[in-house]
Amino acid sequence: MNIYGLIILAALLLEYLLNTISDIMSVRSMQKEIPDELKDVCNPTVYEKTRMYTRIRTNFGIIENTVFLAGLLAFWWLGGFSKLDEIVRNITDSILLRGLLFIGILLIIRSVVSLPFQIYSTFVIEEKFGFNKTTPIVFLTDIIKAVMLTIVIGVPLILGVLAFFEHAGEYAWIYCWIMGTIVVIILQFIAPTWIMPLFNKFKPLEEGELRKAILEYAHSVNFSLKDVFIMDGSRRSTKANAFFTGFGKNKRIALFDTLLQKYLPEELVIILAHEIGHYKQKHIQKGIILTVLHMGFMFFVMSLFIREKELFDAFFVSEVSVYAGLIFFSLLFSPLEFFLSIVFNYISRKHEYSADEFAVQTCRAPEKMIEVLKKLHIDNLSNLQPHPFQILLKYSHPPLLSRIRRIRESAKLLS
Repeated sequence: MNIYGLIILAALLLEYLLNTISDIMSVRSMQKEIPDELKDVCNPTVYEKTRMYTRIRTNFGIIENTVFLAGLLAFWWLGGFSKLDEIVRNITDSILLRGLLFIGILLIIRSVVSLPFQIYSTFVIEEKFGFNKTTPIVFLTDIIKAVMLTIVIGVPLILGVLAFFEHAGEYAWIYCWIMGTIVVIILQFIAPTWIMPLFNKFKPLEEGELRKAILEYAHSVNFSLKDVFIMDGSRRSTKANAFFTGFGKNKRIALFDTLLQKYLPEELVIILAHEIGHYKQKHIQKGIILTVLHMGFMFFVMSLFIREKELFDAFFVSEVSVYAGLIFFSLLFSPLEFFLSIVFNYISRKHEYSADEFAVQTCRAPEKMIEVLKKLHIDNLSNLQPHPFQILLKYSHPPLLSRIRRIRESAKLLS
């Protein structure tokens, strides 16, 4: 095994080790007693259920990661990449078709391996804790729709990247970057009205107290809002959530219908205030800029290694090709991607704090907001006390107790 193989192996093992250690530390750090801050909304039975859910989901994640790592290493060391390359070369002389077949078959293999885990997660774990509402038909149609979207969006992207790196010379990475940026921006506009409705039904919130309260709040913060949509989240899960997506006329605020079943209008306004805070603080735009910069950096580094012969030797593949180079580079890039994800998660947590502060400033009800956050976390059986190391590695949102502390600090500044 050459230096590239050693780097990739070390990176895969290090990432697996760090993630596993953080998971184990997080489970072991859970307190048996309810934190004082949560005793007003959480009884011992619910708290123990939260701890059990966290433990089961964490252990399941460790098993899943172990299977995927073992499968990848076995496929690698048994010459799977080399054999697959021989197969696609014997099927067609077209470089682009070879690339689609090579990448497509790898994606199919990964999907087949992940399918039992998805089934167990949905129909065993989520079912056990009373969350699952997904029927086998819905589960199957979701997979079919996801595959179709991958074909419609993914295939042209893959073909574009392959074509540019085959024929555009030293500027190929720039053309790929431009193409990727255009796709990212277009998706922001079409996702709310074209893609998301493929999976869920959205209907405008009916006239009434809640709609009036939401529109009045939106007007008070100069947020242009024509409508609020209710999404049939209960079709798949009892978990509650809300989100904001899109730009301009296509921007959309959606409430899961499960929220309406559990929360009062004033509580839902606070939840939406947080989502509107993301828009008003330009977090969506900042996220897109980070995504585009990250993409450009990745394509540039890719251009340096995509035809590196020693990288192919590390995977026992004799013929250099752009399509195999894409896969091998993604594994070589993984250690840097891992540490970049830590930075991006840190930025995301800062954005969540900022959106909380916006809600505090505009709703002027910090204790009510804290109460809502407590209910959301407990209803969803979220880990109430994740270990700081796991937060550092994986959390895009701050843990509940940290958010509560920051909300109270913001409230003091306003008083």
